[in-house]
Amino acid sequence: MGSSFCTFMLFFLSLYVHCSIVKSRSLDYISPAPSPGPEQATIPKIVPSSRVFDVMSFGSVGDGVTDDTQGFKMAWDSACQSDEPSTVLVPKHYSFLIQSTIFTGSCGNKVVFQIEGTIMAPDGPSVWPKGMSKRQWLVFYRVNGMSLQGGGVIDGRGEKWWDLPCKPHKGPNGTTLAGPCDSPVTIRFFMSTNVSVKGVKVKNSPQFNFRFDGCNGVYIDSLNIKAPSLSPNTDGIHIENTNDVRIYNSLISNGDDCVSIGAGSYNVDIKNITCGPSHGISIGSLGMRNTRACVSNVTVTDSVIRHSDNGVRIKTWQGGLGSVSKVRFSNIHMDNVRNPIMIDQYYCQAKGMCPNQTSAVHISDVTYEKIRGTYDARSPAMHLGCSNSVPCTNLTFSDVELVPSQGQIMTSPFCWNAYGALQTLTIPPVFCLLEGNPESVPDTDIDQC
Repeated sequence: MGSSFCTFMLFFLSLYVHCSIVKSRSLDYISPAPSPGPEQATIPKIVPSSRVFDVMSFGSVGDGVTDDTQGFKMAWDSACQSDEPSTVLVPKHYSFLIQSTIFTGSCGNKVVFQIEGTIMAPDGPSVWPKGMSKRQWLVFYRVNGMSLQGGGVIDGRGEKWWDLPCKPHKGPNGTTLAGPCDSPVTIRFFMSTNVSVKGVKVKNSPQFNFRFDGCNGVYIDSLNIKAPSLSPNTDGIHIENTNDVRIYNSLISNGDDCVSIGAGSYNVDIKNITCGPSHGISIGSLGMRNTRACVSNVTVTDSVIRHSDNGVRIKTWQGGLGSVSKVRFSNIHMDNVRNPIMIDQYYCQAKGMCPNQTSAVHISDVTYEKIRGTYDARSPAMHLGCSNSVPCTNLTFSDVELVPSQGQIMTSPFCWNAYGALQTLTIPPVFCLLEGNPESVPDTDIDQC
C-alpha cells in the first residue's frame, strides 16, 4: 500500500508540475494576434434594428437587362425619409441594371446602402442614355452619416469606355484620336459628411472607381477594387477638397493610382493596403494651370506596392502655388516597382509641351522611413526632381533599402534642388541630397496654405 501511495503521489506531483508549466506558457508565451489582412476583414451586416427597404419591393427586377433605376430611387427616397435608421437592400443572387443616378440627402436618419447582389452600369457609351452626364454614374449628394457596404459587386462595365479613340491605346507611342472623351466615375460622394464605405467589390470602372469631392469625415475599409493594368484613368480612390480621411485594409489593382490625393485635402491616413499593378499612391497632380493647391498631414503606413509604375509619389505642375507638407511614408514594402520614391515637380502629360515657369507648389516636411523591397532598374530607386526656384525642403530618409529586382547594377538616385537629411545610411545611398536649408526662397513664389 505504501508503494502504491508513493506512486500515486509521484503521478500527482508530475501532473501538477505539467499543468503549472502549461499555464505559465499560456500566460507568458502567447503572441498577440497579427493584424488581419485585407482578405480577412469582416463584411458588415445589416443592423437588426434598422428598417429594411428592399429594392425589389419597389419594382426592381434584377435580371441584368431590365432598367431597375426607378426601384432603387424609390427605395432610397423611402429610406431617407424614414424617421428611424434604415437600410436600402440590394439582395443576393440578382443583377440590377442602373442608369446614371443621384441619391440625394440629407436624410433624417442614418441610411445603410447594403449591396449583396450585383449593380451594373449601362454597357458602354453607345447605350448611355442621351441627356445624362457621361462623367458620373452613381452619385451620393449631401448625405450625412451614410454607409455603403456589403459583400456584393459594383460592375462599371468599363471596357468599351477604355477603347474610345481618345484614350491611350496600345499602338506606337500611345496614339490617340480626337473625339469625345468623357467617361463616368463609378461612385462619387459630393459635399457629404461622416460617410463610410466597407467591404464592397468594384470592378472594371470606366474611369475613377471612387471620388470624394468636398467631403468631411470619410472612412473606407476592406474594399476590393479591380481593373486591368492598362485601363486608363481608373484611379482606385480619389479625394479632392476632402479632409479627415481613413483608408484601411483594402486591395486595389487597376490602371492608374491606387489612391490619388488632390488639392484641398488634409488629415489623410492610409494603412494596410495592397496596391498593384497600378501607378502607386500619389499626392497630386497639383498646381495645373497655375492654380493654388494645399495638401497636408498625410500618412501612408504598413502597406505593399507591387508591380507598379510608381510607389509613393508627389507630382506637381510648374507654375502652381501652395504647398505640400507634413507627409510620412512608413513601413512600405515595394515589390518590383519602377519608381519606388518619387517627387516630380515637372509633371507634364505631353512631353515638351510644358514651358519652364518660376512659381511652384512648395514641398516640405516629407519623411520616408522603413521603405524596403525591389525596384525595376530601368529607373532610379529614388527620383527627387524639385523646382528650380522653389526647392523641396526638410526631406528625411531613414531605414530605406531598395535593391534591383533581377540583380541588375544598382542605379544612383536622382536629385535636383532637394534639401534634407539622411538619418541612416540608405540603399542606394542618397548622396545627391543637399544638406540643411537653401539660402533663400523667393517669398512671392510660396503661397502658404
